[in-house]
Amino acid sequence: MKILLGATAVAAVVGLACTAQAAEFKMSHVRPQGATIDVELKDFAKSVKDATGGDIDIQIFAASALGDYTVVQEAVSVGAIDMATQPAATGTDRQMQIASFPYLATNWNEARKIYGPDGILHSTMAELYAKQDITMLAAYPVYFGGISLNRDPVDPGDPSKSNGIKVRVPGIKSFQLTGEALGYIPAPIPFSEAFTAIQTGVVDGVIGSGAEGYYASFRDVTKSYIPANTHFEVWFMIISNESLASLDAEDQETLKKAAADFEAQRWIVAEEDQGKWEKRLADELGTNVVELTDAQLAAMGAKVRQDVWRRCSPTSMRNGASTSWTRPGTKHPAFNRTRTICFQGPPPGRQQVCRPEFQAHA
Repeated sequence: MKILLGATAVAAVVGLACTAQAAEFKMSHVRPQGATIDVELKDFAKSVKDATGGDIDIQIFAASALGDYTVVQEAVSVGAIDMATQPAATGTDRQMQIASFPYLATNWNEARKIYGPDGILHSTMAELYAKQDITMLAAYPVYFGGISLNRDPVDPGDPSKSNGIKVRVPGIKSFQLTGEALGYIPAPIPFSEAFTAIQTGVVDGVIGSGAEGYYASFRDVTKSYIPANTHFEVWFMIISNESLASLDAEDQETLKKAAADFEAQRWIVAEEDQGKWEKRLADELGTNVVELTDAQLAAMGAKVRQDVWRRCSPTSMRNGASTSWTRPGTKHPAFNRTRTICFQGPPPGRQQVCRPEFQAHA
């Protein structure tokens, strides 16, 4: 009997040890259940669980159920939340505003070169997350941004004219300046208050999202949509360094590979996905989706680069040095001699983009 009991106890301990090896991670995202990202993340979680033999079990929490994305990023940084796929929160590091800087890319081919796995933005964001004890597993291309209006547009393809339309913009300087450059009156309003602001007539529209985002959050107040390509929306799959370190080496590599595959697949479908959401706005909601010509898009991009890029400068480099734009191939003195911190922007003008903490000149 003692032998039997001893054997049973050993078996129980072994069973508990095996159970303890399974990591249960919480993953947050910002969209409602059933949204594209929600479906894709659930598929990702299943693939990771299958690939690790159940060692990693990722539970998906939609609609910011674990908190606003800014709070979630801070929680991931300290290990209170394991994972998230969401926009970069710029409150803790304003340099992260580079991820949504206006008109860095004007088409999907340029976006892949800048934001894709081998792009400068990809590596830059990974470094910035690393400073917060966060590992960036993947980038998630969402869409090119546009302008949602609860009214008819006024000269939507002519940025040289002031249209007098007041729009909500995120509390990020580059978005405010972009609104001004395109002829709008920007009003920084928190996302949580934006819908009510439109309903009550405080503003007549929104800058800062794209077709899918407006369909998800502003469908009842989107009478017109202008696909102006204001910025390239990209989210990031991140994991707490503490959570990642809790996995053995094999499971870490499996998770990273699954994330890389997840990103690669998203790049394949993202452009088509954007078109589908623009079509849904028109077909399901009766939204007037404005058709802009290539010349109009080029004019809008040129205006923003001229008015906005020139008013943003690096002000918070490692040694506190400050500089304006640099010429191609030059290096910033705040970095070592092998570290180039500027990269070439798209035409026209081939202007340089640095890794700044964006701040408007006085």
